[in-house]
Amino acid sequence: MLIEIHATAINQLDGKIRDGAFKRILPYEPPLVLGHDLAGTVLAVGARVRRFKAGDEVYARPRDGHIGTFAERIAVDAADLALKPTNLSMAEAASLPLVVLTVWQVLVERAKLQRGQKILIHAGSGGVGTLAIQLAKHLGATVATTASGINADFVRGLGADVVIDYKTQDFSELLSGYDVVLNGLDAKTLEKSLKVLKPGGKLISISGPPDPSRRLRA
Repeated sequence: MLIEIHATAINQLDGKIRDGAFKRILPYEPPLVLGHDLAGTVLAVGARVRRFKAGDEVYARPRDGHIGTFAERIAVDAADLALKPTNLSMAEAASLPLVVLTVWQVLVERAKLQRGQKILIHAGSGGVGTLAIQLAKHLGATVATTASGINADFVRGLGADVVIDYKTQDFSELLSGYDVVLNGLDAKTLEKSLKVLKPGGKLISISGPPDPSRRLRA
C-alpha cells in the first residue's frame, strides 16, 4: 500500500540504528531513511488488499527491513497498518505505534502480567513508561515507577501506585517482592533491578541489543 505521510515520530530506536548499536540484529546498510511510526492517508492499494481503500486514514509501524517514515510517502505491507482512530489527530496517532507495540509485547506477550501482580516500570514519564503504566493498571497490576520529582504527580495521574524519585531515592532499597521489572535505562539500573524481584520474577529490558555474555537471574 502507498501511504502519504502526514505525521511521524522520533524514537530512541532511530538514534540507536543510526549509531550502529543494533547492527548485529538489524543489519541496515547506509544510506538509509529512518523512521518507525507514521500516520497518513492511503493513496493506492495492491490488487489483493481488501481491508483498506484509497482515502483511508491509517497509522502504522512498518516492519523491520521496511522502515523509512521520515519521508513524504512510503510503501507499507497492509498487515502493518490499522485505521487511525477518529478521535486522534495525525500527530497523536503517529506517536503511538512503536511504543504501544513495545508495551504490549513486554507486558502481555513476554511478562504475561496478571491481576494482583506487582511491576516496576522505569522512566515512567517517558514514551514507553507512560503507556506501560496505563496498560499495567488496566491489567490489574500494582505499579511502581521511577521518575523525577517534578513528574511525580503526572505519573500518579496515569495510575502509578508508588513513585520513586530517582534523583533522591534508591529504588533497589525501597522496593521488594516484585513480579516484573520493565527496564528502559542503562545496564547499572538493570542489574540493580534484580534486587527488587521476587524469586522467579521477570526482568525485561528494552534499552539495548542482547548481550549473550551476560545472563542475569533473580
